[in-house]
Amino acid sequence: MTSTRPRQAAQAPHDVWVFAFDGVRLLDVSAPLEVFATAGAPYRVRVCTPEGRDVRTSCGLRIGADGSAGEVAAAGTLIVPGAVEVALCVAAGPPVAELAARSARVASVCTGAFALAAAGLLDGRRATTHWEHAAELARRHPAVEVLADAIHVRDGEVWSSAGVTAGIDLCLALLEEDRGAAAARAVARDLVVFLQRPGGQSQFSAASRTPPTGHPVVRPLLDAVAADPAADHSAPVLARRAGVSVRHLARLFREQTGATPAAFVERVRVEAARLLLEGGASVTGAAARSGLGSDESLRRAFARHFGVTPSAYLARFRTTTGARAGSRS
Repeated sequence: MTSTRPRQAAQAPHDVWVFAFDGVRLLDVSAPLEVFATAGAPYRVRVCTPEGRDVRTSCGLRIGADGSAGEVAAAGTLIVPGAVEVALCVAAGPPVAELAARSARVASVCTGAFALAAAGLLDGRRATTHWEHAAELARRHPAVEVLADAIHVRDGEVWSSAGVTAGIDLCLALLEEDRGAAAARAVARDLVVFLQRPGGQSQFSAASRTPPTGHPVVRPLLDAVAADPAADHSAPVLARRAGVSVRHLARLFREQTGATPAAFVERVRVEAARLLLEGGASVTGAAARSGLGSDESLRRAFARHFGVTPSAYLARFRTTTGARAGSRS
């Protein structure tokens, strides 16, 4: 009996090539491989190396090669992983430049951004890398706008991501762009990873980004803000609590935290609102309980810190893209 069901057109193969080299970080290579291999067709996932020979990763494990960089005729996606030694990534610049010329889109994981920069792919673009190396990337390549805090960044068809596990966030975002949110969710469930982090979300929480200080005036204030973000923490109130002038308090905060009192308080409140939203609170409830006040205040604060609206952030539980702070098509 002949089937009357319409046949779906076969999707053209999408070749994903991961460029590996001696000293590369194993997880920077394996994470993208797992995401796209788990996604299945139309992806064909392979590894190329400079000379087509096996390479040894930073942990000592060998990775087999499917071919040399010169043998790659074309790539739908080129992934460039990083290494502990930045110099190894810089040295990979020339072959990466040649591969990129034959690739529809290019993405880096962690310090792989240094290879992209050395290849000239990041000039005039925004990019990110592991937080520990962001300042060095900006110093070496002043033509690159380095977003030191972002999880991943898209600028045109060039993508970059922060350290190691951020490569999974990046690849899920690439997958969603190709095949939609349902496909990305299915892979995330299979790998037991989260779909929560927008590209522009900070690599760290507000608390971990606050420089440690034991200053007798500033430390108690920081602890008080963190303990009750919704309380009145205006500059005059903080100054009275500390027994100093508002001007002196501002100077101490800049010296000890690198931020004004108001900026620090907002940062903590946004972090609190984020956690409340993730815990199921409504936008209105999160605004009130975090101390940000109104929905509009929360929206503006989220836009400043994450580059997305609260509703777009909530969509992270259903999708990997939403509105990315680090995206520029």
